[in-house]
Amino acid sequence: MNNLLETKEVSKYFGDFQALDAVSIQVPKHSIFGLLGPNGAGKTTLIRIINQITMPDTGLVLLDGEPLQPNDVKYIGYLPEERGLYKSMKVGEQALYLAQLKGLSYSEAKKRLNYWFDKLEIGHWWDKKIEELSKGMAQKIQFVVTVMHQPKLLIFDEPFSGFDPINANLIKDEILQLRDEGATVIFSTHRMESVEELCDHIALIHESKKILDGKLIDIKRTYKTNTFEVGLVSDDNMALKQSIEAKFKVTPADFKSIHDDLKLNIALDANGTPNDLLTFLTAQSQVLHFKELIPNASDIFIQTIQNN
Repeated sequence: MNNLLETKEVSKYFGDFQALDAVSIQVPKHSIFGLLGPNGAGKTTLIRIINQITMPDTGLVLLDGEPLQPNDVKYIGYLPEERGLYKSMKVGEQALYLAQLKGLSYSEAKKRLNYWFDKLEIGHWWDKKIEELSKGMAQKIQFVVTVMHQPKLLIFDEPFSGFDPINANLIKDEILQLRDEGATVIFSTHRMESVEELCDHIALIHESKKILDGKLIDIKRTYKTNTFEVGLVSDDNMALKQSIEAKFKVTPADFKSIHDDLKLNIALDANGTPNDLLTFLTAQSQVLHFKELIPNASDIFIQTIQNN
């Protein structure tokens, strides 16, 4: 079994409103799976179904090839977008309580919490109340209580909300390490740069339907346009541009450069190769910049939504 989690034709209504329409996804083991979509697309509803907070009207959820059962909650760690810590409780007291709800003994919970508090250098927060912490500090506590029972499936909904760049990188590195140690991660975010950095696979949900899924690298290959961003210098940039336009489809490019060069995006036809283009350009100019334009996750997100 290569997939840890599968949803099969999952649908959900709230009254007359259809939140999910026959959504099927496959989350490979030991991967980071990006669950993407605009606000209101249905992502949170699907996450709540996986966590058994609500149930699907139709369809099936499989964990390790078996239908999801109530006691499977112990195999899942969920960090919701809306955090749920008790503000008036002390950090250590609350973390121990939540760990025992996940099935850990007191001694095992204390051992694992000590490990994480030391690792994240937050041991001095143990006797503080949540309400005494900043949003980012409370986020670290929430992260710890999500992962401390070593679940095989981790679900992070906007995990970097409230973090400064340093702590966002810290948590990003921890997520990658958890993946490398055997966890499978579902990652939902609007930060497309995080998708680029973390996700192996993605699924895009729009207006209750899944409209795109697969390996991120394969999706990028599908969306690329064989276009190259170039910066050129010659004795006569106007003549050079006309020569290029006679052979290729050209549009202006916008990138930062320390040179006063000719900046163009050049699209090749299906039979054109980068070597052909580079040979043509170097025969007429000095090539200072040459880069294939690969669509990023944000480009793919926007283009796919606009086309549906």
